[in-house]
Amino acid sequence: MNILTFSLYLLVVSYGAGLLGALTGLGGGVVLVPALVLLFHVDIHYAMGASLISVIATSSGAAAAFVREGYTNLRVGMFLEVAAVVGATIGALVAAMLHAAVIAVVFGVALLFSAYLSLRRKHKAGSFLASHPWAIRLGLEGSYPDHGATRSYRVYNVPAGFGLMGLAGILSGLLGIGSGAVKVLAMDQAMRLPYKVSTATSNFIIGITAAASAGVYFTKGYVDPGLTMPVMLGALIGSFSGARMMVAAKSRVLRIMFGVTIFGLGMEMIYSGISGRL
Repeated sequence: MNILTFSLYLLVVSYGAGLLGALTGLGGGVVLVPALVLLFHVDIHYAMGASLISVIATSSGAAAAFVREGYTNLRVGMFLEVAAVVGATIGALVAAMLHAAVIAVVFGVALLFSAYLSLRRKHKAGSFLASHPWAIRLGLEGSYPDHGATRSYRVYNVPAGFGLMGLAGILSGLLGIGSGAVKVLAMDQAMRLPYKVSTATSNFIIGITAAASAGVYFTKGYVDPGLTMPVMLGALIGSFSGARMMVAAKSRVLRIMFGVTIFGLGMEMIYSGISGRL
């Protein structure tokens, strides 16, 4: 396979990853890393370096559209980003010391757990309760457009969401992804934000988290321009397409798409790590 053909294949796969990343809040990296490793046989550390750069591009593309449409909760995003950035720096430093097979298995387990939580989540009763005191103090409550109407929402379990966001940051740095899976779950499960708000706010957060991790990967020499450029361009174009589609999509469909996709990728990554295919 010549360089041009290889780059075109990377562009197409990255477009799909960016599209799915914007639709579900995953950021695209959760699809890109397995795709680069399993389909293109790229070393997992270089795959993670390229993924982090593409996640920054994906976040920039999707987040701008979501902020304009009124889905992103900027206050929640900036508050949770503190924990995510600290965790991302720690995770990136640890990743450089781990074997590829270990990273693959950890990656797969994280994906399976995220898929399980996403698919089992049901809307809980008691939404009439007041927001968590931290949410009230910080002004984290908000509203979002929903089929022509504006719906207000409250914010719960802020400490739990903050803690999960720190874990998401560690996974981001450790696995070379935006860790949108855990970010969406932190807001959707713990803080009980509407799913579209969780998705949009995740897209806003992941770029900053990925930037913190990418600096470490760059200094370690794991960012290859020849690999990163087509991956970044494809993911960026896909993120714009996904942002436009998400506005009209149903939350339940997005949740199922989210869960099924990362479950399949998780199983494949665990198998590859254990079988020594990496």
